Amino acid sequence: MGRLSRAQLQEHNRAKVLAAAVEEFAERGFRDAKIDTIAERAELTRGAVYSNFPGKRALYFTVLADLAERAEPPAPDSEPSLTPREALASLARAWLARLPLTTDERYGLARIGVDLMPEILADERIRLPFAQLMRLDAILLGLALERLRPPATPDGRLVRVAEAALTTLHGATQMAAAAPGFTDPFTIVSACERLADLGLDDRWPSTPWIPRARPADEPWSPPPAVDVVRGEPARLAGDGVVAILGLHRLEAVEEAVRAAPADATITAVLVTGDPGELAPLARLAVADLCGCLRQAFPPSAWPRLQVVFDTLGALAAAAGVLAVSDATEAAVRVEAGRIVVRADGRGACHTAASAKSAEGAESAEGRAAPVRPSAPGR
Repeated sequence: MGRLSRAQLQEHNRAKVLAAAVEEFAERGFRDAKIDTIAERAELTRGAVYSNFPGKRALYFTVLADLAERAEPPAPDSEPSLTPREALASLARAWLARLPLTTDERYGLARIGVDLMPEILADERIRLPFAQLMRLDAILLGLALERLRPPATPDGRLVRVAEAALTTLHGATQMAAAAPGFTDPFTIVSACERLADLGLDDRWPSTPWIPRARPADEPWSPPPAVDVVRGEPARLAGDGVVAILGLHRLEAVEEAVRAAPADATITAVLVTGDPGELAPLARLAVADLCGCLRQAFPPSAWPRLQVVFDTLGALAAAAGVLAVSDATEAAVRVEAGRIVVRADGRGACHTAASAKSAEGAESAEGRAAPVRPSAPGR
C-alpha cells in the first residue's frame, strides 16, 4: 500500500476517531466519555481528535448522524401505505423499532442517543437551529401526507398533523430513555394513526413579506450533491427554485413549495456558520425522519422537496451566495439551465418561486407586501 496523501490520512484518522467514539459513547455514555480515552482507543493523540472535531459535543452529534444515516429500517411487512392513516401508523412503527428496549443495557448502540436532548437544552445556540430542523421535518412529513390524499379530497395543509405526530414520536423517544416500559408501543402507533383524522384548521397563511426580485441571466452549473430526503443524487439540472437557507430560516422553504408551480423542483440547500456542531445536528434531524419516511411512504408520495447539505458552501457559491450564516435566506429561480431570478432576505423563497422569468421578476418589483404577523402554529 502506497503512502497516503495528507487528505487521505486526515480522512483515515477521522474514521478511526469516529469508530473509537462509538465505542466510548456506547460504553460510558456522552457525559462520562473522555476525549483522552477516545484518542487512546483510536491510537491517536488528543490533538488529532481536536483537529477533526472542535469538541466532544461536535463529535457526539457526528456519531449520532452517522448512525442515523447508516441505519437500515426493517423491511415493511407489505407494500408501502396508501392512505395518511396507514402511512402515519407505518411511520410510527419504523420510528419505535429503533428505540432501546427495557431489556437493553444502560449503554450500547441503542442508547447512545439518550443524552441528545439534554445537550440541546443546555445551549440556547443549539436550541434555535434544532427548532427549525423540527419545522423542516414537519414540512417534509406534512407534504408527504398531503400527496396521499384521494384526488377528490379538498386541498388542505397537513403540516400541523405532522407536527403533532412528530411531537408524539419524539416524546416516546424521551420516555423510552427516562422511563423504560412506561407506554405500550402499540398505543403510540394507534395515536399517530388517528392524528390523520383530526381537523386542525391548518391553512397556509397569506403571502408573507415579499422582497424585490432581481432579474438575472447567468449560467447555472451546480456541483454534484445528494438529496438526503431520497438518499440519491439531487436533481439540480431542471427548472425550479434553489433556496439557500441558514439553520435559523429553514421554515421559509415552505413558502417556495406553496408558491411554485406544481411541476417545479424545489431544493433546500442547508448552510450554517457552525459546520462543526450544527451541520451534524442537521444531518441527524433529517436522517431520523427520512429513514422512516422512505419506509412508510411510497415513492410517489415523497415530498416535492429536495434537501441538500452544503457544509463547504459550494452549492451556495454556484448560486452566487458567497457568504453564508445561520440567518441566510436567498433563493434563485432556474430555467433552461440559467439563473433568471434572484432574491435575498426574508421572503426570498416566495419571491423566487412566484417569479418564473426575468419578465416575471420585473413585474414583481414594487409590489412588496407589508409585514404580517406569523400565523398561529407556524
